[in-house]
Amino acid sequence: MERRWRPGSTTSFSSYMPERTRIYFASDLHLGMHPLEESRQHEQLFVQWLEEIREDAIELWLLGDVFDYWFEYSKVVPRGFIRFLGKLAALSDDGVKIHLIPGNHDVWIFDYLTQEIGLEVHRKPLFRTWNNHLFMLGHGDGLYRGDYIYRLLQGIFKNRILQWFYARIHPNGSMAFAQWWSKKSRLKHGTFGDYQGADKEHQVQYARKKLKDDPKIEYFVFGHRHIPFDIRVGEQSRVICLGDWIGNFTYGVFDGEEFQLKKYLKDQGSIIKL
Repeated sequence: MERRWRPGSTTSFSSYMPERTRIYFASDLHLGMHPLEESRQHEQLFVQWLEEIREDAIELWLLGDVFDYWFEYSKVVPRGFIRFLGKLAALSDDGVKIHLIPGNHDVWIFDYLTQEIGLEVHRKPLFRTWNNHLFMLGHGDGLYRGDYIYRLLQGIFKNRILQWFYARIHPNGSMAFAQWWSKKSRLKHGTFGDYQGADKEHQVQYARKKLKDDPKIEYFVFGHRHIPFDIRVGEQSRVICLGDWIGNFTYGVFDGEEFQLKKYLKDQGSIIKL
């Protein structure tokens, strides 16, 4: 009987068969964002990538903003994304464990994807240990304590009572408003922020403070910033921002011993290490 390494195992990774041993990470697809034609192209590219990792993936972690907007009513979910959702379902059926940490754009993911696909939704950043390597995983937003307006908005969005009232709005109205708001915001502020440097990026600052309490964390893996970077913050610790699938088409992969940030080339369909 073939033996396969399982995440969290204390047994040597190399003693197991190499099939289905890799853990993949991606974030910030923003499916459904304006313009829709480009969003569909990005969805097709991501589905192509999912098919390519299907043979060796044991887990897939989606670290937020998979959708540009998502709200689940009790009987209605947003239309579209059929190819993407179908591919996730196929991966799940193959035995790939899929995890999702909602971001600030898809915070209203509830239980539909869990019931239909079997993926696991995590509401907060969390820790995972794979092959004795400690990870902290999260979307990467809200780490800056001084951003009071952002934190206030997130508190409003996550309030169960306000969610109930919002669900009373007809889906046609709420969807149209959300798409208008997102389009307006991007026309005003753009999609990509500027890289602030290792000393100013909030995710890096947060990691350095967190390491004072828990110096054993080796990898902080986040999304949200749309800018791929891999910054060392200690002798054995790194902060990885996964980038996005809008302009960068980047993702992370852990093979049991090493984490790599990679880019999926749009034209050739090939992969390069950043």
